[in-house]
Amino acid sequence: MTVPPRPRAARFATFMFFGLNGFAMGMWVVHIPDIERATGISHSTLGALLLALGGAAFAGMQVAGPLVDRLGHRRLVPAAGVLMGLAVCAPGFADSWWTLGLGLIGFGFGNGSIDVGMNSHAVVVERAYPRPIMAAFHAMWSIGGAIAAVIGAATLGAGVPTGVTLTGTGLLCVLLSVLSARFLMEPAAVPSPEVPAAGSSGAVGTRRPPGRTVWLLGLLALALMLSEGVANDWAALHMEKVLGTSASTAALAYGAFAVAMTTGRFLTDRVAAWAGPAAIVRYGATLAAVGLTTAAAAPWVPLSLVGWALFGLGLSGGVPQLFSAAGNLDTRASGALMARVVGLGYVGLLAGPALIGGLTRWMPLNVTFGVPVVLCILAAVFAGVLSPKPEPVEQPVGS
Repeated sequence: MTVPPRPRAARFATFMFFGLNGFAMGMWVVHIPDIERATGISHSTLGALLLALGGAAFAGMQVAGPLVDRLGHRRLVPAAGVLMGLAVCAPGFADSWWTLGLGLIGFGFGNGSIDVGMNSHAVVVERAYPRPIMAAFHAMWSIGGAIAAVIGAATLGAGVPTGVTLTGTGLLCVLLSVLSARFLMEPAAVPSPEVPAAGSSGAVGTRRPPGRTVWLLGLLALALMLSEGVANDWAALHMEKVLGTSASTAALAYGAFAVAMTTGRFLTDRVAAWAGPAAIVRYGATLAAVGLTTAAAAPWVPLSLVGWALFGLGLSGGVPQLFSAAGNLDTRASGALMARVVGLGYVGLLAGPALIGGLTRWMPLNVTFGVPVVLCILAAVFAGVLSPKPEPVEQPVGS
């Protein structure tokens, strides 16, 4: 099937929104130490403000979901991008805990809104293609974050004020969000593919009630994103504290995880077209469980790094499949359904590091990794929710 120019343009615009979101988040993250010093807040206060950011993001997701169904992607997604762009400037000028808190609440709300909006639009674009394309969008988010890390390090090294850097980031988000609005698509404008996507969720038109399925998808997203959050916050610390490496060597653990996850997301769509989304979640989660077990139990640094890489590769494709399935459960309420799944996944991403931190009071760090290992195994067991139930065959009368 030849994809018309309109879906191709919409796909490019969606890539841009994912990249911008990752870039904005990355620029905020690399400037956290400077902002903490500028505001004079303690680590504990910063932790509380980060929870406020997470809560605002969750609220933004729940608000944006129904709004994108009502207003459409051409209105909601650019508006969320503009809000995110304006709000990311604020932390750079904060001079107290409450001004930083207000800025982070706005930034979190904008981030949550665009997260749901761009994922919902990605599902719309994917319907116009004869193959899965969702995972590549998520890979672009990672690429945006990597670019932010490089640029942020350069501006910090050059002594550029944080307010100037974040304002430039915000203006870029606002400009590109406005310019890209006309390239976005609405569900009614999407032509039906001549051939159904081999990796599509299959959830549309199945007999399984959407209400129950969306919560199952959300719990799977929570399990996988909780596991991802553990790697984000504890991979390097595990290498340093458990294996006794230097800080520079310990950083390789998260690097191995992140590179493998980004690479896996660029490869997932091709595999999903052949094997289907349920297989991606089932075997990916199994590989993730094996990888994290290896990383936690390995007595040697190289073997542990291999484990972290396998963990990232295994997790790379699962969440995009879950989001795509949620968006296809009911095209009339795609945004609202996706908001539940994305929101639950985000709760897992935030809760994972805190859960592991609490468990370290009673057991060694590498032993606490048993929690995400078990969650990955459960995700593999329940991956069948992504497989459509066969339609009942009506028997002819008198047979």
